[in-house]
Amino acid sequence: MNINEIVNEQYHGKSLRELVDSPLTALKGIGEKEARALEEGFGVTTIRQLSQLKFITHAVAIEMMASVEHPSGMGAKETLLDDAVEMTFPASDPISVDSGITRIEVAPDKVEASRDHQGAGAIAAHNQAACGQTNVGTKDTEAKDIGSA
Repeated sequence: MNINEIVNEQYHGKSLRELVDSPLTALKGIGEKEARALEEGFGVTTIRQLSQLKFITHAVAIEMMASVEHPSGMGAKETLLDDAVEMTFPASDPISVDSGITRIEVAPDKVEASRDHQGAGAIAAHNQAACGQTNVGTKDTEAKDIGSA
């Protein structure tokens, strides 16, 4: 933001520290009449006092929170449901369709977890070569492996 666009010409080039303690008439759009009304009504005479006026801070807080507030009622539930469906079927996203990405219709073949969970067979073979024992993942250790963490 260009500060010179919101302050009157005589305040151009002043630092923010100087501006904050300047009279309300430093702001474009606030003349002597408006400044007098703000002083009489709220007792403010500077930009700092105006910014700290509780009604101003409350109004700004409400506006900021309203801009990020979630929709209420059915609208919110429908939005969540739509998002969940979209995550379930990402191929329905037009971007995915345009980019040639399609949904996998048939799951790839998987190794049965009870036989080779996370490559336990390869680990057992490595252990056998390295230390002479398979430790886990083979028929020799099957009784110990079941139920262990």
